[in-house]
Amino acid sequence: MSSQERQFTAHTHDGEIVGWVRGSDPDLPKAVLLHGGPGLSEYMAPLSVEFDGLLTSARYQQRGLAPSEVGGDVSVDGHVADAIALITALGWEKPVVVGHSWGGHLAMHLAVAHPAMVGPLVIVDSLGAVERGGQREFGPNLRRGLSAAQMDRLRELEEIGEPTSDQIREHLGILWPNYFGDPSKPAPMPQTEFAANADQTWASIQAHFRKGTLARRLPRVESPALVIHGERSPIPVHQAARIAQLIPNAQLVVIPGVGHWPWLERPGTMRDIIGAFLDSAMSH
Repeated sequence: MSSQERQFTAHTHDGEIVGWVRGSDPDLPKAVLLHGGPGLSEYMAPLSVEFDGLLTSARYQQRGLAPSEVGGDVSVDGHVADAIALITALGWEKPVVVGHSWGGHLAMHLAVAHPAMVGPLVIVDSLGAVERGGQREFGPNLRRGLSAAQMDRLRELEEIGEPTSDQIREHLGILWPNYFGDPSKPAPMPQTEFAANADQTWASIQAHFRKGTLARRLPRVESPALVIHGERSPIPVHQAARIAQLIPNAQLVVIPGVGHWPWLERPGTMRDIIGAFLDSAMSH
């Protein structure tokens, strides 16, 4: 946590969610940042820095890992309830919600479940809203160009019944370059921790896909939405296009040559795109 951030705690019915607010200018829009995973440690600090002077931002560790509650309800609905508790604790009225990857998927669920609590949506390289969100293509895309030795090691790691954090981190490290537009020049992988109960969140995600929750309810979202996607993301661009089609007041921006992490690959681009979107959204 930098000296420009302050820590805060949101109390839920069964624990605490811990986060960090950056910025204090009362004239700037407020934004809640939702990291991906599910079940990963919070990694949005570099993006919050990029938003300096544009947004007052709050990022937080999602349930499943310290310093937030490690147990309890890690379903999609439980994560939505945690986000609402956080917004309530901050006292923010209809903040911008910026979600990346699984966090973008969570942002959509938040918007359909509590439309009165959220403002403009920014959905960044998100797990999609329909057809299992692009999961069928995601795995093969991450394995493109890997050597036989790397593929063998992935299989070994995937056959371990209860892998350690180091083994999960090794698995992610093998795939990591293919998250980027140019796999030969990936950004350094952050030191990542992994929640033990992420499989419960994935089960809930799949249940919502079967029910068609987002396909049915996104067309009723009234908030303006910006869908940002990397042209070379392992999540297919057509998933982002489908999200933009489902939300009535949405626009799609595909960033050429970029993969899953736009702010790591092309610093400043996210700020420029989101700034222009908010100028338009706040003026209407």
